[in-house]
Amino acid sequence: MTIVHQPLETPAPGLPGIRIPVERLTLAKRRWRGVAEDGQEFGFDLEKPLTDGAAIFQSETAVYVLAQKYEPVLEVRTAECGVRNGGDAARLGWMIGNLHFQIEVVEDVVRVVDDPAVRQLFERERIAYTACKRVFHPLSGGHHH
Repeated sequence: MTIVHQPLETPAPGLPGIRIPVERLTLAKRRWRGVAEDGQEFGFDLEKPLTDGAAIFQSETAVYVLAQKYEPVLEVRTAECGVRNGGDAARLGWMIGNLHFQIEVVEDVVRVVDDPAVRQLFERERIAYTACKRVFHPLSGGHHH
C-alpha cells in the first residue's frame, strides 16, 4: 500500500490517469484508505483534506487521480421554478440553508443533497425539482453539524 501525505505538485504531462473513486464525505477526512480502479491501494495520512480531481501519485506509466463519486441530489432550475431576481434566489438559498443543508450553484441550477426534509420543503413551496445523481461540490463556508 502506498501512503499519501500530500497531493502531487505537478504531475507529468501525457501520462494516462487512473481514477481512485471516493465518497465526498471521505474526501473531507485526513485519514482514510482508497483503492484505484486498477487495484492499487492507497492510505491517506494528510495535513489537510484533498479535493476532487487531485493527482496524488505517479508511477512510470500513470497518474492516480481522486474521482469523487456521484451521489443522490435534488436540482432546481431557477428559471423553471419562478426565480426571477436576486431576492427570489436569496429566498431559495435561505430556505435550504435554514434546514442546515449546503448548496451548489452551477449556472442556473441549485443543487442540494437529496433528503426527505428538502423534498418536503420543495413540495410545500411548490418548487419544481429533479432527483438525479451528480458529483456534488457544495459551496464552502457552510455550517456543519
